[in-house]
Formats: sequence, C-alpha cells, structure tokens
Amino acid sequence: MNQKHHDALNFFSTRRSVPPALLKEPAPSGDELKRLLTLAARVPDHGKLEPWRFVVLRGEALSRLAPLVEAGSVAMGNPPEKAAKHGNAFRVPLVVAVVSSPVHSEKVPEWEQFLSAGAVCLGLLNACLTSGYGASWLTGIASRPEFARAHLGLTGDERIAGLIHIGSRGDSAPPERPRPDIDALTTILE
Repeated sequence: MNQKHHDALNFFSTRRSVPPALLKEPAPSGDELKRLLTLAARVPDHGKLEPWRFVVLRGEALSRLAPLVEAGSVAMGNPPEKAAKHGNAFRVPLVVAVVSSPVHSEKVPEWEQFLSAGAVCLGLLNACLTSGYGASWLTGIASRPEFARAHLGLTGDERIAGLIHIGSRGDSAPPERPRPDIDALTTILE
C-alpha cells in the first residue's frame, strides 16, 4: 500500500527559497549542520560513488570572500550596484559549497555524477527549509572554476554544483514568483 506524506506534499507545494538579503543569524552548526548534510546526501547516486563533497564557509572565510566576489563581479563588467549585491550574498551566516567531485567510472558517466551533486544541492536546500531555516541555491562568480580553485580549494575536475546560502529567516517573507506552466512544458507519449 502506498503511504502518502501529506506534510511533505504540502511543503513541496509551498516551498520558497529565501534570498541571502533576508538571511540572518543564527545558522545551523555542529550536530545540526551535520544532520542537514547527512539528509542532503540521501540522493540518487548510481554506483554509490559519492561524487560530491561539501565545503562549509562561515565567519572569517565569508568575510574574506565577500569583497573578492564583489571585485570579480566588477571585473566581469557588472555595474557597481549589481557587484555589491553579489558580494552581499556572502555576508550571510553560512554558505555550503556543494562540490561535484567526479570519480573515474566505466559504468557511470561524469554528467550523471554531476546530476547527483545537483540533487545534493536540492536536498540540502529542502532540508534547511523544512528545518525552519532560510536558504537559497546560487552559483555566480564564486562557482566559476578559476575562482573556486583559487579560493575554495577545488582541484582537478571538481566544479561547484551550487552554493547553498543558509541562515535564519528574516522578518520579511520572500516574494512569491511566477511558476511554470506545466501543461506547456509537458509532452505525453502513449
């Protein structure tokens, strides 16, 4: 018999990411953060390769990265106000970089391993939101390979699958956004 999880279905029907500008202290730490990372790791992983890892950024690491991200945004030609927004995304309590770390496999192609890392990103985002925290999944300047190698310790073929910005929800609710027209995006073959 199929068991419905009504609370989970309700969560998915109303879930909304919380932008970094609305995040504040406290963020999960210690055992609570470990639990969220453990939940995030419960994803499809063909071949049980675990082709991903976490880089946890908080405190001084975020203080160091914020101006580097802002400068990188300016260097890419963004106007100062947009670059400041990019830097401010790292002025949050916690960022977890989900790193796609492919494993050589004759059976599982690298693109499938990257999808597993993406599933970890969504798993972490949803674990944070269902635990009462605010969170957003972003990429941007800090996810670019050269930046990530220089400042986040990535090596070889590793790439940032996502940067999960986490904190307590601020007083303002995140704005709703338009949702996709599922009928327009669905093809049914019978």
